[in-house]
Amino acid sequence: MNVNVGSAPAAPAPVALVKDSTDRAFKADVIDASLEAPVLVDFWAPWCGPCRSLSPNIEKVVNEKAGKIRLVKINIDENPSIAGQLGVQSIPAVFAFAGGRPVDAFMGNIPESEIRRFADKVIASAPPGRPAAGSLDEQIKEALVGAKQAFDAGDLNAAAQIYGMVLQAQPENADAIIGMARVYLKAGEPEQAQAVLDTLKEPQPKNEDYTSLVAALRLASEAAELSAIAELQQTIEASPDNHQSRYDLALALNAEGKRVEAAEQLVTLMKRDRSWNDDAARKKLLEFFEAWGFKDPATIRGRRLLSSLLFS
Repeated sequence: MNVNVGSAPAAPAPVALVKDSTDRAFKADVIDASLEAPVLVDFWAPWCGPCRSLSPNIEKVVNEKAGKIRLVKINIDENPSIAGQLGVQSIPAVFAFAGGRPVDAFMGNIPESEIRRFADKVIASAPPGRPAAGSLDEQIKEALVGAKQAFDAGDLNAAAQIYGMVLQAQPENADAIIGMARVYLKAGEPEQAQAVLDTLKEPQPKNEDYTSLVAALRLASEAAELSAIAELQQTIEASPDNHQSRYDLALALNAEGKRVEAAEQLVTLMKRDRSWNDDAARKKLLEFFEAWGFKDPATIRGRRLLSSLLFS
């Protein structure tokens, strides 16, 4: 019997276990693909010797796993954007994605046995299969919760990585934009924080995170123009009624994270001259509270000091 090969349906193309990718294709090749199986992303460059040593070992491990995990390789010389969003400062750098978000990473040229253990760990902890259609929003919500938890724990790198991935999927996501700006501000980069916040589209959100960030950026801008704390303290010791120096000292202390001390200086100024400069000390103290958040211990302490003064 003759078989008409041409009439047989074409077999689906096999999924590439190892592939090169770009910043432009990152969402499809990594974020979307990681909804089906975990994806390792190897950031490398042609001039990087350790990268050339690491790459064949990763490929060997991935091929061993026979589809349980995939590898995407990105040349950072030609595609610097994603690496920058993830905070990659040295290579080789390998990030693991599962369920549409980054879940783990390692840096440097590690032995094949450690690569294998890393891959096994990622595979074991990955969510099974592709989630139901329309679940991307849920993935984004979970990622934002994880980013906030990392930020609150002081892990700014992890927070920035997750916010960066959210913005890769949803460039106009207001929560991710605000979160990334807060990371930059916490890292001592207010100008970069402002630049990120400026990408926010109208209408601007009316929530505590946004108003707190805007107030904190305004205070950081004011503090950048002040004299050093030690100089201001010396001025006040020599002239306790130099209200402008005390006011400036409060701003400088706040910029260095010394919130309670900043509040105390403004309350002291009010005790000496409550009406100075059109009630400037009280108004600034209220700005502090807004920037710190109403549940911050410094806000609670400052409100008690203010109440004691106003109702004494």
